[in-house]
Amino acid sequence: MNALALPTRRDEAWRYSDLDALATIWPVPAPVHIDVEAGQSAAHHLLQDAADGVAAVHDHVITVADGARCDFHLLNVGGRLGRVTFDVTLGRGAHFELHAAIIGGGEQVLEIVTKVRHAQPDATSGQTIRSILGQRATGSYLGSINVARDAQRTDAFQSVKAMLLDRTATANAKPELEIYADDVKCAHGATVGELDRAALFYMASRGMDPATAKTLLLKAFVAGVFDGVADEAVKDALEAAALAKLETLV
Repeated sequence: MNALALPTRRDEAWRYSDLDALATIWPVPAPVHIDVEAGQSAAHHLLQDAADGVAAVHDHVITVADGARCDFHLLNVGGRLGRVTFDVTLGRGAHFELHAAIIGGGEQVLEIVTKVRHAQPDATSGQTIRSILGQRATGSYLGSINVARDAQRTDAFQSVKAMLLDRTATANAKPELEIYADDVKCAHGATVGELDRAALFYMASRGMDPATAKTLLLKAFVAGVFDGVADEAVKDALEAAALAKLETLV
């Protein structure tokens, strides 16, 4: 894509985006490059919490060399448009893990777009995405796993689940597998649902107010997304930001 040309909805990666908001910051900043050397491990995180009415795009190009590992934790909650992308290439025996949550309300458009290339044998990857959307917000995950012809014994998965708090909210999920190798183990799944009314009734019958009940159920829904964050201060900050956003939606 020409870096100077604003994308259109004909481009699959931008089908559900807010192009009017994107135009206010186009062209977007250059991507962040992350290179993990052979045999090394790296952990990264991002709290995307742009101000109301602002568009923010964070692109990442990640290369994980042979036998290396990269873990990334993401919370996407801010801005009129909040878009985070990952273009990942894995070497032999490398591993990439993405744990991400989208929490949006109002008229927000929040997106995660991933492309994970298994270029060599014995690499593994996992993507776990949880979305909570209220009011007229739109949350999208578009992710592809691409397995090269020589990338035998690939093991990869995508798990995408979205919770809609209002019927006017929208969740888009488009996990894709493109596999050219024979000996692989790849899986993907996507679900969209609402809060369990029976659980809400049970909690109300025990004297819990509706807002508290909803918040507890939503916290349980995203539980585990940030469990793997080794830095306790970072983990606390991500969890606090997620809870603060949830409280604005219930």
